[in-house]
Amino acid sequence: MARNYRKEYDNYQGRPEQKKARARRNAVRRLFERLGRVKKGDGKDVSHKDNNTKNKKMSNLRVQSRSKNRSFARTKKARRK
Repeated sequence: MARNYRKEYDNYQGRPEQKKARARRNAVRRLFERLGRVKKGDGKDVSHKDNNTKNKKMSNLRVQSRSKNRSFARTKKARRK
């Protein structure tokens, strides 16, 4: 079964709170690009250690590979290993 990206956007990604969270993630990524910690197209993600996109403290941010950053379940009970 093919994914319906339009429906996903309308039902989840297009919600105001999700747009704000995405904007915060993008802002942190741009900050790290300006600081020279990451480059465009390098396959790295800027990760929030506590999974809270509202917490932009430098001590809460780190650069990880995409596979490592996206490799665990994003639930309240899930913990990083």
